[in-house]
Amino acid sequence: MEKNIGIILAGGSGQRVGGDIPKQFLLIAGKTILEHTLSVFQECGCIDEIFIITHSHYLKQTEEMIQGSHFSKVTQILPGGNERYHSTLAALKACPESECNLIIHDAVRPLLTSQMIYDCVEALQKFTACTTAIPSTDTLLVCDDTHCYIKDIPNRNFLYNIQTPQAFRKSILIQAYQLASLDPDFCATDDCGVIKKYLPEIRIKIIKGSPSNFKITYPNDLITARKLLSKLDEQPH
Repeated sequence: MEKNIGIILAGGSGQRVGGDIPKQFLLIAGKTILEHTLSVFQECGCIDEIFIITHSHYLKQTEEMIQGSHFSKVTQILPGGNERYHSTLAALKACPESECNLIIHDAVRPLLTSQMIYDCVEALQKFTACTTAIPSTDTLLVCDDTHCYIKDIPNRNFLYNIQTPQAFRKSILIQAYQLASLDPDFCATDDCGVIKKYLPEIRIKIIKGSPSNFKITYPNDLITARKLLSKLDEQPH
């Protein structure tokens, strides 16, 4: 059977949270945010291997964190780059030559569930790409070129907030990035965006996410995450 490889993107600087270290290395409920995220992938039965993509300055710290830990599925700790997609490319380069499934997740979304991972892996039996997402609770607008006036207000019933994990057949993601490399104006904020732009014929399946699966971005997010993770830690295992 083809492997399911968890790709944990932990290369961000976390400047909006503040502090001297990237947010994925901040301690919450006795563990770093990265460790909380890794634990979900480690304990998920459908995950065979885990790659961690981190900032080159924090490779040693990440390696020391993994050594002697229970994260036995971690097989690669790799340096990322300045942009998010550089981390995905680093993971793709390290993948086995054979076909596999890649489950890509932001390290600073520590409140994902095993069910989300299972649902993504299951979706790849029928589709070649999928993402977790939740319906938008806000009315969103599209601005004009000046960023001063409303150009359009889309129907909220068709709007979702995209999350991770996102999952892909490796061959499809490689194909999309090969096409992207030919585009001098290439710019992407997530891997589904690369698929959608360069392989528009590919249907990307939407997987049910959760409001609690938020990305820790601002100081208030740390407070919320600390409360939720502390409650989870208090529950019997």
